Amino acid sequence: MADLILELKDLHVSVGETEIIRGIDLTIERGSVHALMGPNGSGKSSLSLALMGHPKYRITRGVARFEGRDILEMSPDARSLAGMFLCFQYPSSVPGVSVANFMRNTLMARHKGAAPLTPAKFKSLLDDATKRLKMDPAVLGRYVNDGFSGGEKKRLEMMQMLVLKPTLAILDETDSGLDIDALKVIAAGIEAYRSPEHAVLLITHYQRILNYVKPDVVHVLVKGQIVQEGGFELAERLESGGYDPFTKDLVGA
Repeated sequence: MADLILELKDLHVSVGETEIIRGIDLTIERGSVHALMGPNGSGKSSLSLALMGHPKYRITRGVARFEGRDILEMSPDARSLAGMFLCFQYPSSVPGVSVANFMRNTLMARHKGAAPLTPAKFKSLLDDATKRLKMDPAVLGRYVNDGFSGGEKKRLEMMQMLVLKPTLAILDETDSGLDIDALKVIAAGIEAYRSPEHAVLLITHYQRILNYVKPDVVHVLVKGQIVQEGGFELAERLESGGYDPFTKDLVGA
């Protein structure tokens, strides 16, 4: 029997009176990497924000379970503490809060009631993450994303994922705006996180990051519906043929 981390059935999501996600089914098994691809405006980011509990994105119908728990009954912070994690497409700046303090407080919240987070363990986690992501350790003393370049923001999102080790990482266009060297570093970070205990939902427009992070399943989302699923070869088809054939099929259906 499959060890499901995320289970969505007939899920609908609306923003105001507009329905964005129109009845999708999606299951993600422990240890797997799923890529969710689609054109602009297809609903990829809306789905990620709805799953994390953003109040603007309302789940209006269907089933959404994380490790068997109904996430509709969980607050956003409860979802995070349970092991759900979102890499934002546009990470926010937090002036006045250093990266080190942000990471320490987040980790302490995660360790609540479990083994204490020792200074040595904390330093080891940060040292390992900065090394893997080829980040200057001085970043730890800077305010969160304040004055960061686009690439630095993406690496900081990856650092959080590597240090927190969530059960499910939802990566919303983590590859957007990256040059080829930065893309390889981010891909290496995802591969470092990849394990039989974790799962990834990698949201992207393009095949290029999938050349470095091979997905187990590729889903194509168009106009709020999953219109096709397959393996890596599906991403290659999208790269050569674009999304138009899928859009036309949906319109003609």
